[in-house]
Amino acid sequence: MLDADFFRRWMTATAASVDREAERLTALDSPIGDADHGSNLQRGFRAVAATLEKEAPDTPGAVLTLAGRQLISTVGGASGPLYGTLLRRTGKALGDAGAVSEAEFAQALRAGVDAVMTLGGAAPGDKTMIDALVPAVDALDEGGFTAARTAAEEGALATTPLQARKGRASYLGERSIGHQDPGATSSALLVAALAEADGE
Repeated sequence: MLDADFFRRWMTATAASVDREAERLTALDSPIGDADHGSNLQRGFRAVAATLEKEAPDTPGAVLTLAGRQLISTVGGASGPLYGTLLRRTGKALGDAGAVSEAEFAQALRAGVDAVMTLGGAAPGDKTMIDALVPAVDALDEGGFTAARTAAEEGALATTPLQARKGRASYLGERSIGHQDPGATSSALLVAALAEADGE
């Protein structure tokens, strides 16, 4: 069973990973975005980690809801609302349970991903974070955190040959082809941190 401590570890591991990869995320964002994806997410997840150190929500749902709220209030651009919605909706779907099974978490995360698709209007193949998140949730359902990490990383890599149909990169048309999507890349970091939090 996954308790509040597990979800705090997930957010802390994500913050550390985003810290390490911030420059790479910004480099990916430079040719097809505003060159601020890494720095924006770094600021947001640092704020999440700091908030979770001060406050200790005692349910998985409360941890994710708080983290999502923090991202929405501290991250500029589109990534704050999108990541904030992902975590808040997942947290809401988990409800007030003190601990949840992997299957329950997978179901809640799917609700979070669906909420992001609704908010951003993106579908798989549009060259967005959805291209990493959808395969990750599918894999989580079937094979656990390690399988989800692999699926998210492969999904992020697979955005390189795509033409962006949503988000800032879509303004570039064919010039967006040949660049790995920064949102899919940061989403893969978020999923990889799950395996890390679980000790896999």
